[in-house]
Amino acid sequence: MPIMSRKLLAIIFLFGILGCKKNVRSEVEVYTNDFESNKLEDIYNGQIEAFDGGHVLGRYNNQEFQLLLKDLPKHSMVEVSFDLNIHDSWDGNTTVENNIGGPDIWKLNIDKNNYITTTFSNGYCDVGVFCAPQSYPSNYLNSNNNPKAGASRTDLPGVCHDAGVIGGTTQYKITKTIKHSESTLLIQCMDELIQKNTEDKKCDESWSVDNVSVKVIDL
Repeated sequence: MPIMSRKLLAIIFLFGILGCKKNVRSEVEVYTNDFESNKLEDIYNGQIEAFDGGHVLGRYNNQEFQLLLKDLPKHSMVEVSFDLNIHDSWDGNTTVENNIGGPDIWKLNIDKNNYITTTFSNGYCDVGVFCAPQSYPSNYLNSNNNPKAGASRTDLPGVCHDAGVIGGTTQYKITKTIKHSESTLLIQCMDELIQKNTEDKKCDESWSVDNVSVKVIDL
């Protein structure tokens, strides 16, 4: 092979390597919590309860928690993921007669911007029985999906209103990846649950989260 051809190939190879390096994705997990060690640092309104042989952050009813992370390394995106447990008798999109229950709404905000506003229906769908639809995995009121649509687990027990009933808790895998470059990150999870026909609202319906992970990504 002529010397010039070899030099040209070497230059092309070098530029190829440099070009690949520019596209390398750097990913760092800056926060993880399975709540088994009662770690609540950085969490406002944190509370831990036992559930299904482990521990979860929650349960909540007409409440919210906030996770505030500071001094994040350089990044261009963040990925937030966790397990969301929907406990007991959520009514989805439905407004129960005389407004005594529903719609049952859950929200995720990141840096005070809303990324999820949806509903969950956790009822039982026997043949010939009306099943309240839910918005998830879409946002409320964009669609009427079947109860438990998009769930990762439907075999978990209820905790109070449906205590011990398999399927009384439904678990969803929530993941959001967004553009982000600030050194701080605020995550808020909250609900707007309506149940006017019971004194123990938290027993009637509630939610919790588990296995929280936050990653920063530099592209």
